[in-house]
Amino acid sequence: MGKQFKSVATSVAVACVCAIGGLTAAHADTVVRLGFAAPLTGPQSHYGEDMRNGLTLALEEANAQGIELDGQKAKFELVSKDDQADPRTAVQVAQQIVDEDVQGVLGHFNSGTTIPASRVYNDAGLPQIAMATSPEYTLQGYDTTFRMMTSDTQQGSAVGVYMVKDLNAKNVALIDDRTAYGQGLTDQVAKAVERSGGKVVSREYTTDKANDFTAILTNIKSKNADAIFFGGLDAQSGPMRRQMATLGITAPLVSGEMTRSDTFLRLAGDAANGTYASLAGVPIDSMAQGEKFAAAYKARFNKDAGVYAPYAYDGAWNMITAMKEAGSAKPEKYLEKLAGLQRSGATSEHIAYDKNGDLNEVSVTIYEVKNGKWEMVKTMVDSGK
Repeated sequence: MGKQFKSVATSVAVACVCAIGGLTAAHADTVVRLGFAAPLTGPQSHYGEDMRNGLTLALEEANAQGIELDGQKAKFELVSKDDQADPRTAVQVAQQIVDEDVQGVLGHFNSGTTIPASRVYNDAGLPQIAMATSPEYTLQGYDTTFRMMTSDTQQGSAVGVYMVKDLNAKNVALIDDRTAYGQGLTDQVAKAVERSGGKVVSREYTTDKANDFTAILTNIKSKNADAIFFGGLDAQSGPMRRQMATLGITAPLVSGEMTRSDTFLRLAGDAANGTYASLAGVPIDSMAQGEKFAAAYKARFNKDAGVYAPYAYDGAWNMITAMKEAGSAKPEKYLEKLAGLQRSGATSEHIAYDKNGDLNEVSVTIYEVKNGKWEMVKTMVDSGK
């Protein structure tokens, strides 16, 4: 009788342990891996770091919320890769990310890397939210491509209008670095200049590795341009602005969001004053939740947020929100929710995508360097049509 009771008790105990073990397994964290790629080394690494920090902040906040997906508590992890801002490396990195069994992709940064990598992700059925601004990215016919910020079509159009209407630049010279970003943005500026009644008097080309623009600028000087637009990186626009001053070119330099940085100010030095740059959206202190985001970023990383951090942050939350609405991290289940997303974020109260994956809300802010600092001049809206 004693042995029988002991046997029954043991069986009950084992059953209880198994039941508890099963309960624990049912509520164990499920790891949701999100791919990320950007330049994390080289002259563009500060862009990649800024973007990664914004993503990291979003994922850490999501993990603190205890979001449940596919019946389990989700733990979000970022799978980071350095694409070196190189298209060939980007394709290799994209395949590595796919092979690591991710559920979505937040990246790449450059248009020239994003476009070829997007084919890899689309073939794998992975939704991708990229920083890339080239129109081509979302015009490939993929239902997996989405943006974190305004496209070149929208931004370039606003800049072209500003130069002609506000700077009274009737004759405009253009320079681009032949990257997908630089050429694409400059193409849109050219269209907007002519649409606004201005004239393109010169178009010159360089590379994203060049640092001597004397010959190009000398040629432009002979054309008496009222303004010079440069489509490219701060690593080039900084030296370019100094060389303009050396050559006695008084026409203002105008550029895109990659020039609106502290790196440009450092490289251009005293010559930086009077330079204009556009930036998608509005200043961080005018964003829907910009001040809250800026404070959280400073507390987490002990430095101020850069240009791209809040857009990366919203991009991550766009994907996470779509997963929450679908109740699943499976791409085939949340992709439709991402396409139909409507949410209020750090950068805007009205985040939503059009049929191509471009953001519906379009605003562009123009900045000018005054006394060695970037100051907002004007926020404008242009359809880019």
